[in-house]
Amino acid sequence: IPFSAVYATVGFKEADATVYLPTVPVTARILEVERFTTSLPAVFRIELKHGEFTWVVKRKEKHFMELHRELRTYKTFMRIPLPSRRSVPTHTDTHTHSRTKICTPTLTFMLMEFIDVSQMSFIHDLGPKGLEGMIYKRSGGHRIPGMNCCGHSQACYRWSKRWLVVKDSCLLYMKPDSGAISFVLLLDKEFSIKMDSKDTETKHGVRIDSLSRTLVFKCSSYRHARWWGQSVESFVRSHGKAFLRDHRFRSFAQEQENIPAKWYVNGKTYMEDVANALEEAKEEIFITDWWLSPEIFLKRPVVEGNRWRLDCTLKRKAQQGVRIFVMLYKEVELALGINSGYSKRTLMHLHPNIKVMRHPDHVSSSVYLWAHHEKIVVIDQSVAFVGGIDLAYGRWDDREHRLTDVGSVTRSGSVQSLKTGVGELQGNTRFWHGKDYCNFVYKDWIQLEKPFDDFIDRYQTPRMPWHDIASVVHGRAARDVARHFIQRWNFTKIMKPKYRSLSYPFLLPKSHTSANDLRYQVPDCVDAKVQVRNPNTQVPLNYSHKTEHINQFFISCADNKMVYNKIGDAIIERILRAHREGKKYRVYVVTPLLPGFEGDITTGGGNALQAVMHFNYRTMIRGEHSIISQLKKEMDDHWMNYISFAGLRTHAELEGRLVTELIYVHSKMLIADDNTVIIGSANINDRSMLGKRDSEVAVIIEDSEKVASVMDGQEYEAGAYALQLRLECFRTILGGHTDTSIDLSDPISDRFYKEVWMTTAGRNATIYEKVFRCLPSSLVRNMAELEQYQSKPGLAQTDLARAQEELRKIRGFLVQFPLDFLSEQNLMPSVGTKEAMVPTEIWT
Repeated sequence: IPFSAVYATVGFKEADATVYLPTVPVTARILEVERFTTSLPAVFRIELKHGEFTWVVKRKEKHFMELHRELRTYKTFMRIPLPSRRSVPTHTDTHTHSRTKICTPTLTFMLMEFIDVSQMSFIHDLGPKGLEGMIYKRSGGHRIPGMNCCGHSQACYRWSKRWLVVKDSCLLYMKPDSGAISFVLLLDKEFSIKMDSKDTETKHGVRIDSLSRTLVFKCSSYRHARWWGQSVESFVRSHGKAFLRDHRFRSFAQEQENIPAKWYVNGKTYMEDVANALEEAKEEIFITDWWLSPEIFLKRPVVEGNRWRLDCTLKRKAQQGVRIFVMLYKEVELALGINSGYSKRTLMHLHPNIKVMRHPDHVSSSVYLWAHHEKIVVIDQSVAFVGGIDLAYGRWDDREHRLTDVGSVTRSGSVQSLKTGVGELQGNTRFWHGKDYCNFVYKDWIQLEKPFDDFIDRYQTPRMPWHDIASVVHGRAARDVARHFIQRWNFTKIMKPKYRSLSYPFLLPKSHTSANDLRYQVPDCVDAKVQVRNPNTQVPLNYSHKTEHINQFFISCADNKMVYNKIGDAIIERILRAHREGKKYRVYVVTPLLPGFEGDITTGGGNALQAVMHFNYRTMIRGEHSIISQLKKEMDDHWMNYISFAGLRTHAELEGRLVTELIYVHSKMLIADDNTVIIGSANINDRSMLGKRDSEVAVIIEDSEKVASVMDGQEYEAGAYALQLRLECFRTILGGHTDTSIDLSDPISDRFYKEVWMTTAGRNATIYEKVFRCLPSSLVRNMAELEQYQSKPGLAQTDLARAQEELRKIRGFLVQFPLDFLSEQNLMPSVGTKEAMVPTEIWT
């Protein structure tokens, strides 16, 4: 039975309920007869088989007698002579059909109860068949504030008749009258079974505990309750043991071997593969983003009309019967202008098969400071995209990181005018349309309900390029990502009353047993060991040679007052160890030159921008807890041999003027020893790393396939996935795509580190300061120097020819991070400003 059947369940007595595999018999075999005493009736232990499914039921003699009596009654009822034509003018066929219609569903339900089967039993992707049956479950038990009655007496509880189904990764129960799934309990590390009356607080009860709920149900007898409790425990321990414990780094998911995986540097190839995977969806699509813009184009330039626009793609799949579930972060509207309400309304109006939830409700949940920050796309629970790229404005980019887009891209057959449904695109084909052409430090987004109207003048202001990283995994790892999404979806459905209706269904995790049955695989993957995890600081940095951190924020070095995560401390410890042992060790940190907040840096930037700058600099160089300050205590200026801080910048010509802009590094990635990669949504800051602020998800990818490489002049076995990702990142930021003479093979050799990396970063930064007098700059240490620095024009204004000559010396995008920028200024918000009134945690 296909997995889509979980969305088409009907009442158990309905004639069109799909329960059994067509044309496949159900066979039975008595395994043993239990007779505890001569006074008690015998209990038959029966093994049943139906196709690939095998299960065991226990039945007493009375159950056989009851079934026999009902079968005989049914047979007798069907044989009662019908009235003749002379007495009642009707047709025999009509009478027979009406009798069948009345009796057959009842009899079918009795058979279902007798052999413990339901519409959930034989769905291949739900895995092996576990125990099922009718129980009376007690209300409450949710571990969510406000979800339970405040009392604890029996009068506070309701008992409801439900059909309980046990699967290898979850338990669920259904309403018999409608067939609706009314709760799903995922197996987790807190799963346990209790059957004592003092634990269940009821006679013949069974209690099931998990992280999300304590579920209590009662059975008809003591023996029946013991059978239920022991059978559930045995089945779960046998088939779902991987979910019952913490795994490496306290992850909810275990390491999965031989997983097809692929990396993405920048949004172009990522969104193209997402578009192709969405097109292959047959059953389900899960999407969660911090921000989602329905009208973005996934493939560019736009040469096929609206076909690859996100909302059009989702509508097309919904019309084909695919169920689409989207979870969006519900922002504090006064603080953020991402307008998730517009995104939800736009998607929900496309088709009934598209369901969108927003979370949290800030007042009722008292959550104001933290965000859902994950970026996930899952196709049929078999293909999962995880990384830092939202399906939103500004994220699409490629290795060229263009600053301008005034319609210069022309192709044969390019679209001159395109009807979008929300406006009309005019002019030659562009890469970034309307709100997608952005520079959020210059100006934040406005009027998102007008997606194809520009909000900054693209003829005057360059866009801000976007550097990002993502990944895709398949099979069992994709199941783990899907399970994480399902847990969030079901939690939100329970928590928010508006989502408790049947129109927002509970989601079910597919079994790992069918995870290798891939109907679609993203091209150009390599096999690797993959672990899905919620980020925390428990990832060791005890690697032998080097690590590359490319991250949107760099806030660490714990003082246990304002900053608590210890990633910076681990870097310090590892460098000090290498220094003491006289060994080479390199750490490459690439982070944005400025935080992603609106603010005029020519006047020092806004308060929010400066606050984040303060904590970034506090991690790198300022104050006693910083990395450089602690390294200097032991090695003076030799710290430069071990760690490099850099950003990215580029330049272009716009309407006859030379312009420059930083490249916004939004990546959340670590590469260690060219063998291990972490890609996800988590930044290096407390918001992401403490596990109790922003919600995050990541994948750790360790290579299975090894390739010959070089490390410090010695032969070295690198991983195919990690090595190629590192080379692509280095080629992009060092200019290796245009200058193939750059040797990137040995990332820790003095020749590469000093003559390529450090030299390129220093030369590029110096040229940009000379040509553009750009900010931030280490030449500006306070506000007085800022004013003085800007009073002297750069070559771009005074000598265009010489400026162009200097810019030809630029290689790639790498520039030294300006460690001394505003070093003499207090960058924390001033007393009395609105930024000073919010808790410090919002910046860390």
